[in-house]
Amino acid sequence: MTAFLLADVLIAYTIDILIGDPYWMPHPVRFIGWLISKTEKGLRSLAEKDLEVPGADKAQVERRAGAILAFFVITVTFLLVGAIVWAAYLVSPILFHIANIYFIYSALATKCLGDEAGKVYDVLVKKDITAARERLAMLVGRQTDGLDEKEIIRGVVETTAENTTDGIISPLFYALIGSLFGMGAPLVYAFKAISTLDSMVGYMNEKYMNFGRVSAKIDDAANYLPARFTGLIIPVAAFFCGKNMKRSFYIMRRDRRNHKSPNCAYAEAAVAGALGIKIGGTNVYFGQVVEKPTIGDPDKELEPADIKDTVRLMYVASLLSLVVLGAAAAGVAGGLR
Repeated sequence: MTAFLLADVLIAYTIDILIGDPYWMPHPVRFIGWLISKTEKGLRSLAEKDLEVPGADKAQVERRAGAILAFFVITVTFLLVGAIVWAAYLVSPILFHIANIYFIYSALATKCLGDEAGKVYDVLVKKDITAARERLAMLVGRQTDGLDEKEIIRGVVETTAENTTDGIISPLFYALIGSLFGMGAPLVYAFKAISTLDSMVGYMNEKYMNFGRVSAKIDDAANYLPARFTGLIIPVAAFFCGKNMKRSFYIMRRDRRNHKSPNCAYAEAAVAGALGIKIGGTNVYFGQVVEKPTIGDPDKELEPADIKDTVRLMYVASLLSLVVLGAAAAGVAGGLR
């Protein structure tokens, strides 16, 4: 049975590579986003009542509400996806595998990430900076108004590298682990719930500094191992892509902590080293200037081709991850028999 479940992951990855996420197809993450929004609204109303109590600590009340939000959304997502695939199994084993494959496939973002990065590249090479800023704004949380060509390229490289972990390798990691225990789809969607929570409430601004703290910390924990694996697999991908494997590994080791996140710099540093570029620096979020440590060395100037090279590294790293992690999972499955 486990062999078939691991095969489901391979099929799901293949489907993702071939068709990505068509805009017309309803996506389960939209439900997670809706659930987060509705639950947040209700919890904030309850928190306001708690704050009316004399001596109430605003930060503590918001953190408690945020913890309830994270626990509720992750649990509901896990149980709901589990119920769907279990119900499918009761109808037919074939229907179970179809549902399992669908959920794992929809949790991956390989082609979607590559396509969105490619859209920015396409308008950049035509020197349409305005269109490039607009398309970059669909990919990143920072403000893109006024960015020049090099800053746009930096933004695409950074977000593509970062999302190689949480949009591809982390879902593969949890899908394969879950498959060992017959729950690949529920576990990968528990991770998607964690990731969506972080993207919606895990901000360090006044509104979410306390309310989103637990969601951000859970996301850090969930991506901890996959991020470090990504930092190791990208240098190998660099070798297959004709880039500097040794430099990629060196810069990853040197600059892996140059980020406010404990995870993001692993992939970003490995990509920067492979391409011989420097990323990081000044960004603007919601009107607030944020200075980030730089990553990599400016062996060459940023150019549009760096977007293409980053996407290529992402694709090769995702394939290598599937092979390595899949082989490891198969080995564990064999040992469990």
